[in-house]
Amino acid sequence: MWDVNTAYRNDLEATFSRLLDKVKVLNAARPLPNIVLQNIKESLLIEWTYNSNSIEGNTLSLRETQMVLQEGITIKGKSLREHFEAKNHETAIYKLYSFVKSNYVLNAKDVLELHGLVLRSIEDDYAGRLRNAAVRISGANFIPPNARKVSEYLDTLINYINTNPQGLNPIELATVFHHKFVWIHPFFDGNGRTIRLAMNLLLMGYGFPPAIILTNDRVKYYAALNQANKGNYSKLMLLMAQACERSINIYMSAIPGSDNDYRAISNIVEEPEVPYSQEYVSLLARQGKIDAHKEGRNWYTTKEAVLNYINAKGK
Repeated sequence: MWDVNTAYRNDLEATFSRLLDKVKVLNAARPLPNIVLQNIKESLLIEWTYNSNSIEGNTLSLRETQMVLQEGITIKGKSLREHFEAKNHETAIYKLYSFVKSNYVLNAKDVLELHGLVLRSIEDDYAGRLRNAAVRISGANFIPPNARKVSEYLDTLINYINTNPQGLNPIELATVFHHKFVWIHPFFDGNGRTIRLAMNLLLMGYGFPPAIILTNDRVKYYAALNQANKGNYSKLMLLMAQACERSINIYMSAIPGSDNDYRAISNIVEEPEVPYSQEYVSLLARQGKIDAHKEGRNWYTTKEAVLNYINAKGK
């Protein structure tokens, strides 16, 4: 029931290898300078909260989210619920960090606790509790299982993730967990925000930094989930790999002596050694073929990444 078709590996093997190698380099360089590390964690906490809530319809901007979380400001014209969603997500992230340790073992209790924090003071009757009735999801191409099966399915999914019978790498495990959790839809509300937290319990337990699904990729994200419902994980795996790479690159910039020079692709293609157009390099980035990450709607890469691709392909 939980086994997945791994045909996507044909296209993503090199991407996975690149990311796993980066994580090894990152972890070998730990501990990172504390002041730099704290700055990154604070910045990503705001981005993570903004993007995850925005995907679910919260209208606070990134700057407004920062004002609510760091300055305690109430934003005029925004609902009380939206303020609670921001503060609750921040609290849930702090709780997540307290859970994570080396060789972390995923468990339902921690997931339920995260959900309880996500919905605290918003839907207290449902916070931290599995649903006990049917739900339907607007725009989705599936119907979640009967409520009587939810507890059993969640336990068997977590067991599948922890035993890893298919030998999946951490990125694959987090992606499968993400998709199957959404399919089970264990809660009446807060499923998306909870799984975008809980998937990082897995990733961070394997030494990855937290991966953030960007709100600019919302349409692509939902389309990838719907495709996974049909057994095709290609788009969702790529999206997750790109989210991982962005965070890995941010953390690697904190390594003392790092010479990573990520620039907008429009600048990279102006280098005389780069024979490709902006459109082609952007395509390589979107396909995960080169080391690149997204900031807002723009892709960033390095000249070295493009030259490595050229050398590997022999032009």
